[in-house]
Amino acid sequence: MNILVVEDDARVGDFLLRGLRAEGYAVQLARTGPEGLALARADDRALLILDLMLPGMSGIEVCQTLRAEGFQVPVLMLSAMNQTEDKVNGLRLGADDYLTKPFAFEELLARIEALLRRGRQQRPRAATLQVADLQLDRERMHVSRAGRTVVLTAKELAFLELLMSAPGRVYSRERILANVWGTNEDPLTNVVDVYVRRLRSKIDEGHALALLKTVRGFGYKLDAEPG
Repeated sequence: MNILVVEDDARVGDFLLRGLRAEGYAVQLARTGPEGLALARADDRALLILDLMLPGMSGIEVCQTLRAEGFQVPVLMLSAMNQTEDKVNGLRLGADDYLTKPFAFEELLARIEALLRRGRQQRPRAATLQVADLQLDRERMHVSRAGRTVVLTAKELAFLELLMSAPGRVYSRERILANVWGTNEDPLTNVVDVYVRRLRSKIDEGHALALLKTVRGFGYKLDAEPG
């Protein structure tokens, strides 16, 4: 997922760059409105995070220009201003969501995921997901590895589909809980770890290449890279 952050505050911009990359996103950072507009035009983006007050060109102007040129990329506006009028104006002029500074990073991630989900729902999704010899048929919700059927519960399927939808992306426990269980809190303290063990026993056991990996200190990912 390619995200462009346009933020002139060095502290906030660097924090977003490090935090979003740690969550597995590909992130580019622009410091001014004109630079952000040029980068948004130059490449396909999954999401644009725009500060409202930018040097050279405001976030609202950047958003309006992109919308007028036909760009439909989701836009999350950031602002230190908490007035309802400012939020309404931002949304009316093309932003998809609005977040007031200061904000909790977990809330930002939740807003990003909601916007990306909305974008995915508007596009046809792949009927089959595949990582190495592991395959998930979304129409039949059927999983196989090396041609052999893997029987999973509904929650195991949801967990595996999340990981397979973005191979190589590292998912924190909080992100897994939010996407699979619909909560940011772990009611059983180790439910994610329990399901990781279950999935490993079903998709990796007996195979030379382990696909489900622990990224110590960050979370879990699924990919075909060795090690």
